[in-house]
Parts: sequence; structure tokens; C-alpha cells
Amino acid sequence: MSVAARIRAKLTEALNPARLELVDESAHHAGHAGMQGLAAQETHFRLTVVAERFHGMPRVQRQRLIYQILAQELADGVHALAITAQAPGE
Repeated sequence: MSVAARIRAKLTEALNPARLELVDESAHHAGHAGMQGLAAQETHFRLTVVAERFHGMPRVQRQRLIYQILAQELADGVHALAITAQAPGE
């Protein structure tokens, strides 16, 4: 299973989002110095997730929750994750 597929599956299971968009931007960073020697191919993502669970949560708490859900993927080589996390209606 690809990293992107694992991210989608974990976030869907944990948050039951109304909307989940995940864009793999890894190709834009392939030649960067920080990527030299890394075996991982899927390393940079842009995430937008809208979930009811985020109601009443400050932005930092939403991001921490996502980092917690994706802890293994971050440890395994996801180098950057740009997050937009919203509650429905925001």
C-alpha cells in the first residue's frame, strides 16, 4: 500500500471526514539537498481535511491530532505535511 493510501485510510478511519484531499507534492522536492539519500518516494504532502471532530478545537490541537494519527508515516519518511484542518462550515 502506498504512503498516500495509508494516510487516506488512517484519516478516514480516525476522523470520518466530510472532505479529505491529499496531494503528493514529492516530485517538486526530488532534487532538494534534504532529500539526498532518502529511499522514500512519497515524502511531501498537502492535506485538506474537513471533519466534525474539529469543532471547538484550536488549529494547533487539530494539527497535533493529525500528527498523532499519522505518527508512523511521519517516522517512516514523510518529510513534510502541509495541513489545512477545518470543521464543516468553516
